[in-house]
Amino acid sequence: MLREKAARIKLLFLDVDGVMTDGRIIMNDRGEETKCFDVKDGQGLKILLSSGIEVVIITGRNSKVVSHRAHELGIKEVYQGVKEKNGLCRQLIKGKGLNKADVCYMGDDLPDIAAFHECGLSIAVSDAAGEVCASADLITKKKGGRGAVREVCEWILTCQGKW
Repeated sequence: MLREKAARIKLLFLDVDGVMTDGRIIMNDRGEETKCFDVKDGQGLKILLSSGIEVVIITGRNSKVVSHRAHELGIKEVYQGVKEKNGLCRQLIKGKGLNKADVCYMGDDLPDIAAFHECGLSIAVSDAAGEVCASADLITKKKGGRGAVREVCEWILTCQGKW
């Protein structure tokens, strides 16, 4: 059943903190923040994009670092400071002419649960909050910021016969 869901995916929504990163924020004395991204996750996203699957970032925080990373990876749509992720997901799915079943959401914390319900496939990273894991269709083996995104990219592409 899950493999069939993954075979339909045309769009992957990604949270940032705790999914693309390990959730830590390093801030210097000038208030500038740094985040650590996994290079293999990035390569997985590039491969996913080149296979024709769209990737959209939706995050509750605002960070220049996220914009830079998205640009570097070729992710064209980045929504930051989003408080109600489910509403934005619904709007984007409709605007792109997609169905719920065409979309996967990957998250790690409570604000992601409502967004899960807007998508056909919901994935929590292994170190996500307990309630998030309980709400997800699938839980990764790897942690957020430590290969979970790459794991999901490879799995989706494998299910679609593209890996």
